[in-house]
Amino acid sequence: MKIIRASVLGFCFGVRRAVELAEKALAENPGKKVYSLGPLIHNENALQSLAEKGLHILEEAEIESLEEGSVVIIRAHGVAPKVTDALEAKKCVVIDATCPRVKASQKMVERYSSENDYVVLTGDRNHGEVIGIAGYAGENFSQIQDFEEARTFDIPDSSRKNIILLGQTTYSPKEFEKIEKLFRGKFRNLAVMNTICPATNERQEALLKLCGQVEGVLVVGGKNSANTKRLYQTAAENCRYAAHIQSAADIPPEFFGLERIGITAGASTPDEIIEEVEASFKDCRTNVL
Repeated sequence: MKIIRASVLGFCFGVRRAVELAEKALAENPGKKVYSLGPLIHNENALQSLAEKGLHILEEAEIESLEEGSVVIIRAHGVAPKVTDALEAKKCVVIDATCPRVKASQKMVERYSSENDYVVLTGDRNHGEVIGIAGYAGENFSQIQDFEEARTFDIPDSSRKNIILLGQTTYSPKEFEKIEKLFRGKFRNLAVMNTICPATNERQEALLKLCGQVEGVLVVGGKNSANTKRLYQTAAENCRYAAHIQSAADIPPEFFGLERIGITAGASTPDEIIEEVEASFKDCRTNVL
């Protein structure tokens, strides 16, 4: 049996930074409650580990009941300005772990949607990142989910505006390219800001290469992780066997009978979980790459 890891997998820069800031906050505030505003990352195992160290999850509706001086971490997805204002009004110690790439998108939306431009953001409208970015928008802003929505989307007096297209950092590169092509035919004054994180593309490209080398692929990551779901879709389309698992306990039995197994992981998957999945094959493997 041969186990092959994708060349790019696991924690991205933004998630790693958020986890490190959370662990630092916990270490520097012994005996004090430390919160993350919403789940810090989309991985149940990682969240459980942080909870055991003392990290509590705070919902936006609970901000009003916080004690003054509470320590609150803004997760990598970021939040709308009104949320930060509410925390500051409660005199919280705010630790901003917003991914720098998400922060850049927030600033772009704030700038262009309040001028003689119109911003269109592609992404999952229920995702924390998209909700947070939309909170920075002025009147000249719309959000679309996918290519099907883009087909019927229009902007009144679009010829009089510069149209700015950007995407959620973990949005599907293929879907974004399709929407961009469609918009170039619709809108004369289109400017495209490719805000999709390079790590998203790199993971997809590494996975496609991996699929050509193995019989089956295990995609490790949280069930609520958008980028992990997209990795699984790619694996299912390009490999005979594919499974989306959260931990080693979820490995389907048929994988133990394969000769060549590939492993990839979403941007919120800790290194130790990837290692545990790989170690599950130690009794029947002969080679690891």
